[in-house]
Amino acid sequence: MNVITPIRWYMTWINKVIFWVALRKPATLKGLITLSLIHYARWVIIGKNQFPHLDERQPKEKLNYAYMLFFSNFNGSWAQYVDSFTFAIPSGLDLFWKWNIRYPKSVPLTPFHSYIQFNQVQTDHYYNAYPMAAANDVKAAKTLKAELIAFDASYGKAEPEQFLKQYKALLRSLQHDLGDMQPTPIVSLADQAKGE
Repeated sequence: MNVITPIRWYMTWINKVIFWVALRKPATLKGLITLSLIHYARWVIIGKNQFPHLDERQPKEKLNYAYMLFFSNFNGSWAQYVDSFTFAIPSGLDLFWKWNIRYPKSVPLTPFHSYIQFNQVQTDHYYNAYPMAAANDVKAAKTLKAELIAFDASYGKAEPEQFLKQYKALLRSLQHDLGDMQPTPIVSLADQAKGE
C-alpha cells in the first residue's frame, strides 16, 4: 500500500516529533507491532521544497503543501488491513494524520476507507517470499527452528522415554509458535457493512 497525503507544511514539525517519539518508545506502537498481517509500515514526510530533481533543467515545483508518504506491505485483503489498523491504533492513526488535508479520523471506517482510497497509489507488483505467512508466522518459524536445533543437540541421542518426555515438554512450550500455513478467511467489518 502506498498512500500520499498532503499536509500543511508549517505543521510537519509536529509529525516529525511524533514519529521521533514513536521510534524511541516502541510501546506507543504496541497495537501496530502485534498485528500479524503487517510485514512493514513506514511514514515519511517530504517538505514542500524537498522534492528531488532529476536534472538542473527540470523546473522547480511550487507546492502549497508538504506530503506524508505511507508505505506498507501486508497479507490479507485491503479492507482487512485498513480495518486492523483502525482497531489496533485508532488514536495513533489520528495522531499521525491529524494535520493532513481533509483527514476524516480513523473512526467511523467508511470515511477513513474513502480517504485512503482517494490518496492511494496502486501497486502493480509485489513480491512476497512467504505468501501464506504473516510477519508473526515468520518470527514464530525462526523461534521454532532455533528451539528444534537446540532440542536435537540436547536430546537427539537420548533414550526413547527421555526423548519423548522432553519432546512433549518442547511441544507444550512452543504451542504459540506452531502455525497453520493455509489460507485463512478474510474478515472485514467495512466490507460486511457494505454487504460484500
